[in-house]
Amino acid sequence: MILINLLPHREAARKRMRESFYVSLGAAAMLGGVVAGGVYLWYQTQISSQQGKNNYLSTEIKRLETQIKEISNLQAEIAALRARQQAVEDLQSDRNLPVHLLNELVKQLPDGVYVSTMRQENSNVTMTGVAQSNERVSELLRNLAYNSPWLTRPDLVEIVAGNVALTPRDTRRVSNFTIRVRVRRASDVAQARAAAIGASVSASAAVASAPGGPSVAPAVAPTVAPASAPAKPAAKT
Repeated sequence: MILINLLPHREAARKRMRESFYVSLGAAAMLGGVVAGGVYLWYQTQISSQQGKNNYLSTEIKRLETQIKEISNLQAEIAALRARQQAVEDLQSDRNLPVHLLNELVKQLPDGVYVSTMRQENSNVTMTGVAQSNERVSELLRNLAYNSPWLTRPDLVEIVAGNVALTPRDTRRVSNFTIRVRVRRASDVAQARAAAIGASVSASAAVASAPGGPSVAPAVAPTVAPASAPAKPAAKT
């Protein structure tokens, strides 16, 4: 038997297609909402986690800043203690400066030079005295400048000609001088000696490393006749 559909099947198909489209659209909207909600929750979780990390970092930074301030205070205290220690060591080593000063004056004073007064201010010493001639004063300045490890920077303040009465009838022409010299501290002397030793060692190493090496000749002791002592001028009668 042949069945003939006389109903409007096209309208029914369109209706089913519209219903299917609406169902698919609703499902897509629901799926989009679920995905959007999941993404939103994930971002909220990440934001909360980062905020927690930021709060932790802020707390640690504040704690470290406090520690840094304490360390700065400790460094300042250590620097103050080192300065006090250095001051005590300087005072301890400077106790012998008057002894070194007098010893060096005894060694470096040439004949015919006499020191009458001496005044020290910090590391500067001002000496006044009498010399037989200007050449004696020049010799004293050279000795203080080049021959003494404890005295340095001699400065001639003034030199004035004068007379000294040896006897009621005899007078001698002399030079009255004032010299200012600087006394080195024990630490400065030690540094200068260490630098001199280092320079000598470097020079020896340079000579030894030269091509061919240093030529060493047999040492011969020269025979030197003893010099006679200079005759002192006799006093006039």
